[in-house]
Amino acid sequence: MVTTAQTIIISGYYGFHNSGDEAVLKSILTALEEESRQAGITIKPVVLSSDPAWTQKMYGVEAVPRMSLGEVRRAIKNSDGLISGGGSLLQDATSPKSIPYYLAILKLAQWAGKPTFVYAQGIGPVQRKIFYPMIRSVFQRCEYVSVRDEQSAALLGTMKLKNPVVEVVPDPVMGLPLPPGSELHKAATETDQDQPPIVGISVRYWDKERRDLKSIADGLKKLAAERRVHLRFLPFHLPDDEQASRMVMDLLGDIRGTGSLVSMCEQVTDPQQMLLEVSRCSLMIGMRLHSLIYAASHQVPPLGISYDPKIDHFLSRVGSQPVGTTEALDGQKLANESMRLLDQRSQWIESQGAAITLLKSEARLPAQHIVNYLCRKG
Repeated sequence: MVTTAQTIIISGYYGFHNSGDEAVLKSILTALEEESRQAGITIKPVVLSSDPAWTQKMYGVEAVPRMSLGEVRRAIKNSDGLISGGGSLLQDATSPKSIPYYLAILKLAQWAGKPTFVYAQGIGPVQRKIFYPMIRSVFQRCEYVSVRDEQSAALLGTMKLKNPVVEVVPDPVMGLPLPPGSELHKAATETDQDQPPIVGISVRYWDKERRDLKSIADGLKKLAAERRVHLRFLPFHLPDDEQASRMVMDLLGDIRGTGSLVSMCEQVTDPQQMLLEVSRCSLMIGMRLHSLIYAASHQVPPLGISYDPKIDHFLSRVGSQPVGTTEALDGQKLANESMRLLDQRSQWIESQGAAITLLKSEARLPAQHIVNYLCRKG
């Protein structure tokens, strides 16, 4: 039995005020706390953050600056292990610097003789083959490796990773609960029959010509012309997603004559509060992966617009596929699919309910493995 607190470093894309990545962190912290309590041990998390003061205030945990080598090394030296994850950390699509950074953090822990764990990561795309042996070398020294989809596991197989065995698990956010005390308020909101159904919308900048956002606006305008709806924009990454949302709202113009409403949820950085916003929707149209995960986890049909294979991979796990991509999106199809899912929400919930329940349960597996390891070694 472990009698003292186990200090665990958590490395990821944290402290950047991105709701999706913050939801990953909150999910990991929640799962570790609950699993450790059941096992009778105490885990003290220390988060590597871009904004340590904000992270400490938001989650009530210790945080250190992620780019301060001295502070990171000291934190690792005084720890009992390190978690890397979740999210798409090991990819070179957005920057060639991401993979070396996250591997270096793992390597520092391994050099210090600390156990390392990969927590539900999405691996790839890795376009530069030079990274393959680097990833394999570091992962082979990990005590536990889990990824969030079969495609990530296959990519690690391509890299010739044989040990440890890679476990495929859902994204950690599938297990994120609503904020305490919110269920009654949510239920009261849903019983107000006078209000139109809320259609959540998560957009981001991607296509440089903004053709994707123009097509989304076209589809939403067509939807509002056919149905009385409340179009609720939910920005996941501040401030960029707020700006992208305002652009689509401007393209919509004045639709009050249709009886529909348009609004935006502003300045929400707490992941559970954003989860509550999504849970109140009847449909979620999303470009951000975690907007779709939030929706599915609380039985809101997700309608995804793909800019990355990770969108397709997740949607396939809940019996869906993208309505279009950022390169090819038809506004009329978006409107038609939105109306279909609004009409058939109960059927979607019935058909996917068991799969969603299983995904939510399996999202806890990495935390269980890590806590069991700490118990054995303690």
